[in-house]
Amino acid sequence: MTTAQTQELDVQPTPLALLLLGREADPRSERGVECPGDLPSPSDPDLVARARAAKEKLGDKVFVLGHHYQRDEVIQFADVTGDSFKLARDAAARPEAEYIVFCGVHFMAESADILTSDDQKVVLPDLAAGCSMADMATAEQVAECWDVLTEAGVAEQVVPVSYMNSSADIKAFTGKHGGTICTSSNAERALNWAFEQGEKVLFLPDQHLGRNTAVRDLGMSLEDCVVYNPHRPNGGLSAEELRAAKMILWRGHCSVHGRFSLDSVDDVRERIPGINVLVHPECKHEVVAAADQVGSTEYIIKALEAAPAGSKWAIGTELNLVRRLANRFAAEDKEVVFLDKTVCFCSTMNRIDLPHLVWTLESLAEGTLVNRIEVDRETEAFAKLALERMLALP
Repeated sequence: MTTAQTQELDVQPTPLALLLLGREADPRSERGVECPGDLPSPSDPDLVARARAAKEKLGDKVFVLGHHYQRDEVIQFADVTGDSFKLARDAAARPEAEYIVFCGVHFMAESADILTSDDQKVVLPDLAAGCSMADMATAEQVAECWDVLTEAGVAEQVVPVSYMNSSADIKAFTGKHGGTICTSSNAERALNWAFEQGEKVLFLPDQHLGRNTAVRDLGMSLEDCVVYNPHRPNGGLSAEELRAAKMILWRGHCSVHGRFSLDSVDDVRERIPGINVLVHPECKHEVVAAADQVGSTEYIIKALEAAPAGSKWAIGTELNLVRRLANRFAAEDKEVVFLDKTVCFCSTMNRIDLPHLVWTLESLAEGTLVNRIEVDRETEAFAKLALERMLALP
């Protein structure tokens, strides 16, 4: 690809994109990439037995959290499963557990560290398990964005709302500037609260959840939304555009949910007559508009639980969860398929595999603390303030 073609496609390489997984580290990034220690071979037939033995030896000292998108081989060892915020709250409700092993990604472990006590130690089995969406908004970029809003004369009218899928630094920025955190379940309530505080919202870092919530749930128009691109001068927006906008959406997205397209919806409806299309709100707006139902991972699970026998469902979310749901509900004569023909796992979530989990549990059982996730005091204080505002939402 030529330089001219690259510029035409607006492809901007970033330092984060140039990091080799497992090599080097960037202290400014949302996640680390170093993972010390030797992992057991993935072909070791005794991995399951080793994980069970180490977990049994640790007893109540360890509490294992498993995100819905984790592999089945890992999820079998989770004490609780759920989405990122539910798991962080579950960890906080287990103060007797010295070690919180978070089988998820980096920002989730950070949230758990923020919400748990100082005596508890949060561990991420592989420090390279980051989140591409969270990495799309760095603290430096967001600070520069606020300067742009200030120069445009609108900063005082703007309330930041940050998705749970963001780094501790971004959560702290949100708390410091009077904003709140949201999940995919309560984004509508968070935006309603924010518009009671100010005239505009800066929504970080997922543009699709922000746009879908504003247009689908709050009745705004697409013209009310502008996209701030951190790789362009002034975000690629004029002062007039910023003054006219109600929703200033950060140019970020989920690499998994962003793959689903309107063609995916049309194709599955043609292939399977009578199919119900249920998608996550991180999907593109045209996909959400074409779906029958839209909701968080918890919503998706509950919708399938309540669905009648014989119903057919195409699910637009991460493949590990869809496969697990398909197996679970097959016995109830409910057909569950992946929305897209292309197999798509969350690559960073899948870095938490059985060898990493075994290495983590055995290290802890031997008294060696590995891969601790620890948020500094100041960041934690402001991030917790933003999270507490979310908990207080009406």
